[in-house]
Amino acid sequence: MHTKRTQFIGVGFDCLTMEDVLSLLSAVSARTPYVYLVTPNVDHVVRLNDGDTGETLKPLYEQADLSLCDSRVLRMLARLQGTDLPVVAGSDLTSRLLHEVVRPKDSIAIVGGSLKLLDQLRLLFPHVLFTQHIPPMGLRNDFAAQEAAADFVLRQNARFIFIAVGSPQQEMIAASVYRRGGAGGVALCVGAALDFVAGLQRRAPRPVQLLGLEWAYRLCRDPRRMWRRYLVEGPRIFILAARYRNSKPTDEG
Repeated sequence: MHTKRTQFIGVGFDCLTMEDVLSLLSAVSARTPYVYLVTPNVDHVVRLNDGDTGETLKPLYEQADLSLCDSRVLRMLARLQGTDLPVVAGSDLTSRLLHEVVRPKDSIAIVGGSLKLLDQLRLLFPHVLFTQHIPPMGLRNDFAAQEAAADFVLRQNARFIFIAVGSPQQEMIAASVYRRGGAGGVALCVGAALDFVAGLQRRAPRPVQLLGLEWAYRLCRDPRRMWRRYLVEGPRIFILAARYRNSKPTDEG
């Protein structure tokens, strides 16, 4: 599934449209050799440029078979530097995959979420075979729990695996399955996307999404949890973009 990636602020992106990605995923079966998909957004890119921590996490994204831009802010910053990054939001991809690509009797594995999420998905998609593994809290620093989640994925023989435990934990699990070998299907690192599909969380109205202000909507709805991400860490993306622009070689005519 690899394409020639476009680099922006030290992160590689596959410049595919939503329709391109859906076409690729439509051809996948549970017998397809395992691949995984990541959707870097501003939060991810900032973290991946954070010194030693970023260098540790970068291989998780570099070995992913698809790396898709999940941020209109990133797209805007890239355009200002002459780079086109199509936006394939993980939440939109998850919804369209479940509604348009998944077939009756497909096996879908979920890592993360809640029992309520599982119940709601079974109501919405009654002919799909869902299984779920709910890891414990503190997953990022719990290697045994990460391995248990990877073991679950390996046992499922699922066509699609939705890993919904937040970043970078979800990418760690996806990469762990990849390293072991022997799995099939496609794993998608999708954060809260399934909660949006199931109606357990509300996304920003479409006009707000198109303006690149979905982050502001989420901040207003959950300020205690989101303030640091969006008001302290997120704005670093503008500094990183400026540094990246200044570090690029210029044509000498």
